[in-house]
Amino acid sequence: MPHSVVTTFSTFFEDTPLSASDIARIKVKENGAERLVVCYMSIGEAEDYRYYWEDDWAENSPAWLGGENPDWEGNYKVKYWDPQWQEIIYGNDRSYAKMILDAGFDGVYLDLIDAFEYYEQ
Repeated sequence: MPHSVVTTFSTFFEDTPLSASDIARIKVKENGAERLVVCYMSIGEAEDYRYYWEDDWAENSPAWLGGENPDWEGNYKVKYWDPQWQEIIYGNDRSYAKMILDAGFDGVYLDLIDAFEYYEQ
């Protein structure tokens, strides 16, 4: 049966991580048709409501953490080329990408891939 809809989710519902069984249920519509389920992941901004955020960053921010986005409260520009930020996003068993893969999402929507423009000003 072909996939008829792509639905985008976060890895969490409120403060609870979505499990592989949650994602498996979301992939099947009531009529039995399948849908692709894609996860949202910002790679150009850190978000203070994500699981990886550390409370002390407000006072002692890492070198890769930039200013707050004036249009999105709680979102902070990042130097995405910094290895410490990259370690949060991908490449290890604690990363955001690994959490997405383990939950069974069909893909990832990468947001703010143009974040370099912030640092070119």
